[in-house]
Amino acid sequence: MEFIRGMIEKLNAFLVEQLGELGPLIAVGGLGVLLVLIAIPTVMKKSKDPYKKLRESRGDGTTDGKRDRLRLGGKNEKLDRFAQYLEPQDEEELSATQLQMIRAGYRSKSSIQMFNFAKLALGIGGLILGTLYVMVSGGGGSAQNSVLMVIIPGFVGYYAPKYWITKRIQTREDQINSGFPDALDLMLVCVEAGQSLDQAIIKVAREIKASYPPLAEEFEIVSYEMKAGKDKTKVLRDMGERVGIQDVNSFITTLIQSATFGTSVAEALRVYASEMRDKRVLRAEEKANKLPTKLTLFTMLFCVPPLLIILIGPSIYGIATDLGGS
Repeated sequence: MEFIRGMIEKLNAFLVEQLGELGPLIAVGGLGVLLVLIAIPTVMKKSKDPYKKLRESRGDGTTDGKRDRLRLGGKNEKLDRFAQYLEPQDEEELSATQLQMIRAGYRSKSSIQMFNFAKLALGIGGLILGTLYVMVSGGGGSAQNSVLMVIIPGFVGYYAPKYWITKRIQTREDQINSGFPDALDLMLVCVEAGQSLDQAIIKVAREIKASYPPLAEEFEIVSYEMKAGKDKTKVLRDMGERVGIQDVNSFITTLIQSATFGTSVAEALRVYASEMRDKRVLRAEEKANKLPTKLTLFTMLFCVPPLLIILIGPSIYGIATDLGGS
């Protein structure tokens, strides 16, 4: 018993010497995180259903199971076991998160679970990296610095997926805003050539897919829902909610009003397409006008100091030489 107590005291003294006053606490926390990471794969490993094995061995249904999996749309069975922990339990929060993932381009059923799992995994990974760094570097000075070195990587890892989703949403919105005027022009040509609005949407989705994939994807979803028999007004409003861009919502409102009051869709498209082209020019001019202001800071940082060194440097050197000689 005395031997074990002596070993624990020596280990405690070693940890305090290497990691500071919080050395034992950091070691216990690192060990706990390591055990959690070791346990996660074991818990997530799902044993195969014996009845499913029997059905596969008998060859029942041949391709029915494959069709069902395709119809489900990529549900992750391993993460689905922890849905109550990886999905918001509040219905409004769940809907808001799902809409955010859709606007970022992730439409899979398991996208919310993957998002929350990525935050958890990267957060724990950041804590482990911070703990290892503290152990290798010897604590970084005080106990406060050691704690910050452990917490900051975990904080960055936890919020990295959220930053990624935000950037994805912004990128998709920029691509949709850039391609929307061209899509309206092409839709106007198709409608004036005698095609219906449904056919024009299918044609536009096919033609702009190489240049503007996010906008083409939205038009494809609209065409599929219309083919499935969904109400056209509801389909268009759903598109506006998925995209979340004011110009697209205004365009959808214009189409709905044209269909409601019986006005010409081609005329509405012509007016709105012209307005969208003007808006695109205004956005380009706005970016061009902001450029000199943004460059001012970098001009001050990279041009003024070298200029001062060139102009004042020789004078300062001469004064310093005269003072040294006297």
